[in-house]
Amino acid sequence: MSNYIFAATAEKTQPDGYDLLTATDEMLFSQVQRADMHAFEMIVSRYKTRLYNCVYRMVNNAENAEDLVQETFLRVYKNRHNYQATSNFSTWIYTIALNLARSELRKRKRRQFFSLNSSTYQDSNTEGFDLPDPSSGPFEHLEQSELGRTIQKAIDLLPIKYRTVIVLRDVQELSYEQISHILDCPTGTVKSRVNRARLRLQALLRQWHIEV
Repeated sequence: MSNYIFAATAEKTQPDGYDLLTATDEMLFSQVQRADMHAFEMIVSRYKTRLYNCVYRMVNNAENAEDLVQETFLRVYKNRHNYQATSNFSTWIYTIALNLARSELRKRKRRQFFSLNSSTYQDSNTEGFDLPDPSSGPFEHLEQSELGRTIQKAIDLLPIKYRTVIVLRDVQELSYEQISHILDCPTGTVKSRVNRARLRLQALLRQWHIEV
């Protein structure tokens, strides 16, 4: 996660009385819109771990997760002038990251579909269950346990819409209201999806004789 390299050629502007360390995301990003690379570095520092953990849980691959987070920050910067200060910045950046993660999952599904007639298809069903080295991934204490690996395997089997809400609610611990804004759907719909996702997870774990 140390390779976030951006050409810091712009002047690092900082208005009088403007403290980048305590500024809100929206205040920081107003400076990013003025091509302040120092402010952008602060945004990256604030969000890179949270986004990586979120995306990693979605795609279950450390290399893919890092690439997708890199792409998220690149898109944030390229589209900085499209951001409207009337919306919450965290909602905007999570939306970009999740769209990329879900796009990656759909690509995998299409690749799997086109391999239906291949002789290796039987093995492809479990291809996504291999976890990266737990020492280099998020939630190390969870991944080092058999239970943690089993729960991730169950998450991998959820449809994308349920996987998304489980990751946002139970991994990222975002509120229903925050998730509602990120997914642009009613709070009631979010709560319903979370409940259904949890029931599906519980059913899978019971099939595997796992009690949580």
